[in-house]
Amino acid sequence: MSGLAVLPMSVAVAAEPGVNALNYPGPAWSPYVVGAGIGVLSWLTFYFSEKSIGASSFYAHIAGFFGKLIAPRHTKSLAYFKAKPPRVSWGFAFVVATIVGGAIAALTGGEFANEWLPHMWEARFGESIVLRAAIGFGGGLLMAFGARLAGGCTSGHGISGTLQLNPGSWITVICLFIGGIAVAIPLFTL
Repeated sequence: MSGLAVLPMSVAVAAEPGVNALNYPGPAWSPYVVGAGIGVLSWLTFYFSEKSIGASSFYAHIAGFFGKLIAPRHTKSLAYFKAKPPRVSWGFAFVVATIVGGAIAALTGGEFANEWLPHMWEARFGESIVLRAAIGFGGGLLMAFGARLAGGCTSGHGISGTLQLNPGSWITVICLFIGGIAVAIPLFTL
């Protein structure tokens, strides 16, 4: 366990010269320390639960819960929910804890903003909350489709898969970056 305590310091030493990773100058948490913490979390998750970090099954469970509420017979008849019935599982708790942890990080890191639209969005696309909601919803659908197509979400491939040196996860992460850059450049520069 003492080796894990040294990890944040080794990450700090590997950072750019002149940047103190433990005393990050920005208002947010240090990305170096947070990255090392996610790595340690991954190791501990593998060690104690023999499971990888991932979040895409959370959405299937949510859909299953809503399905059981709205159309219980139909939901129970679906092959997916026969094999994987919706339940509050380890992965479900992980996603809820991620949302709560994100809120805590925003509040303690000075990044919490009580606004519907970020300034960069308003400057580029105007003040339409409906447009922002439609694009966010559409992007969420594309991400969910991509997660099912790729056999896992960004956290599953980007953290757990690359940690295991899985070639498919590395290809997925590279494609995520290429896709993100290919969309962001024209979206915010044209």
